[in-house]
Amino acid sequence: MTQDVTTGRVVVLDNGEAIARHVADWLLDKALAKTGAPFVVALSGGSTPKRLYELMAEPAYAARFPWANTQFFFGDERFVPVDDPASNFSMVTTALLSHVPMPPANVHRMKTEGAPEVEAASYEAALKALYGADALDPSRPLFDVVLLGLGDNGHTASLFPRQPVLREETKWVATCVPDDAPHTRLTLTYPAIQSSRHVVFMVTGAAKQGAFTRVRDADPDEPASFITTEGDLVWYVDPAVVG
Repeated sequence: MTQDVTTGRVVVLDNGEAIARHVADWLLDKALAKTGAPFVVALSGGSTPKRLYELMAEPAYAARFPWANTQFFFGDERFVPVDDPASNFSMVTTALLSHVPMPPANVHRMKTEGAPEVEAASYEAALKALYGADALDPSRPLFDVVLLGLGDNGHTASLFPRQPVLREETKWVATCVPDDAPHTRLTLTYPAIQSSRHVVFMVTGAAKQGAFTRVRDADPDEPASFITTEGDLVWYVDPAVVG
């Protein structure tokens, strides 16, 4: 049954650290339970996910996680050099990948060396190669887990307000040029995110309270309001987010 941002559970934890630890334990359980096929995760940028990745890199955790059976993709990326501080791939590498035995072939970064539209098509091709089909099947989700954050302008991944990507219904990966944030972006689209077993939002801080309230009310001006999943959706938030 499809879930959306209004029907998904809201779990309130003490702070970003508690959220990161809870999601780390949850991810480990899901990864260990996945057998017979890769455990496919779309990673998010942001401070709370960064702490999640740091926890996953801790020796006791890293020793248990099935890295070889995991495939990491990215929910979005700023179109900057790979070593730029604004790069999600750079952040994840520093916080996690440089500390764990993840096979390099299992990490799929959104490349930023070519033209944005070309790199978006290339990333979509990589997803289709792993999925084994050119069309998404509702009975067979593309991702096991999609990790997401929420901007105070209602964006998630790089699905920004007022941009053509919000109307994309066929592509799995597209470009976005926000009018209220720097950098051209690559992002998963609504259809790609929907093809998931679990969508997990991690949101902290009073600055996000307004956006969270509007998205939970399905405000059509908030891009995150249109996130759906073929599986389950959960919000992990701190007390400041819910007021």
